[in-house]
This record gives sequence, structure tokens and C-alpha cells, in this order.
Amino acid sequence: MDAIPFESRAAGIRERVALQGFMHLVGAQIDELTPGFATISVARRDDLLQQHGLFHGGVTAFLIDNGTTIAAATALKPGQGVLTAEYKLNLFSPADGDRLICRSRVVKPGSRMIIVAADVFTEKDGREKQTAVALATIAVLDQTSMPPLRQAGQVASGR
Repeated sequence: MDAIPFESRAAGIRERVALQGFMHLVGAQIDELTPGFATISVARRDDLLQQHGLFHGGVTAFLIDNGTTIAAATALKPGQGVLTAEYKLNLFSPADGDRLICRSRVVKPGSRMIIVAADVFTEKDGREKQTAVALATIAVLDQTSMPPLRQAGQVASGR
């Protein structure tokens, strides 16, 4: 059994993600967070679209990067942190919709790396269509080997 209740761990994950300036820039949000799973999404905005009016592939890649690390973070022990080591992304359908959604799930937790799969969907007129799939390797690190966390004011000021 975990030494820390999941609700406390989830709150800590949400606090750390809130310190990411890029989450704010893109307007992404965590929609669901349960042990081994995370759903994040972003609403359609003109500045997130490519020349044909579809979500830019970079937005999909960002959701994969963050969604998989957030899901992996749910499997950590106290004092551990995560960083993306690599991911393989397949974009197989145009990302045309009102919202882009990434659902990530831990496939294999480990002491040094966590394997996470992710599926990306667009939502349009209340219907979802899958547009991408990814498999990520997330490195597990001792938090003492990572740079210190930014402070909330640093996000707003860009420092």
C-alpha cells in the first residue's frame, strides 16, 4: 500500500504541472488523474492550428509529452521525479476538432523507467475521433538530482 494517499499525490502532481509555463501558454488542462492514467486536453484556438486549420502536430506532440509524464508520475514513490526519455508518435488522421484530448496509461512501471502509451483524439460536435497514438519511455529520477522547482511567480514573469 502507498505511504501517501493517491489524493495527496494527485494534488502534488497538479501543483507541479501548474508551474509549467508552456501548459499555460498552450491553454492545456488536466481533465482526469487516476493511478496509472492521465487525460489532458486543449481547446481549439487559431494560434494552435497549422495552415489548413487543423491542430498543429506540435500540439499533439506536446500533449503526448506532458500526458505521458503526468501518467507516469502517478506511479512514483516519494522523492522521485520524471522526465521524458523518448517517445514514438504516429499521426494517422487530421486533427480537426474543437478540442484535442490525450489519454495516457502506464503500461509497465519500473524503478528506472516507466513505459506509457497514449491515444490522442479530436472532439467535434460531441464525437471523438482518434488522430494519433504514441509509446513513451519516461525516466525515473531522484528529485535531488533534478533542478529545483520553479516558484509560482516565475511562471507569470517568464523567469
